[in-house]
Amino acid sequence: MAAQGELEVEVVAADHFVWSGAARKVNARTANGQIGILPGHSPILAILEAGEISVEPVSGERVVVGVDGGFFSVDSNRVVIVADNARVGGSVTPDSE
Repeated sequence: MAAQGELEVEVVAADHFVWSGAARKVNARTANGQIGILPGHSPILAILEAGEISVEPVSGERVVVGVDGGFFSVDSNRVVIVADNARVGGSVTPDSE
């Protein structure tokens, strides 16, 4: 659980866990435009656009997660991001299988 003044962030894909931890800030692109989440943000549920999510952890370097869409939920300093496909460090492109 994140301390007061921090966000508890969890990023998951349809078939695997991607990243979780305490953060100071989360940025993402939603269907309504770019959004930045800081501690104390009002509750929101939004549809994610394909692109990159940026997480500024409490400790360590910024984490970039590529997603191909999904949803983004914020409530009581807890941010949950669920995507069909997600990958730390880069964009997600459809597999050519």
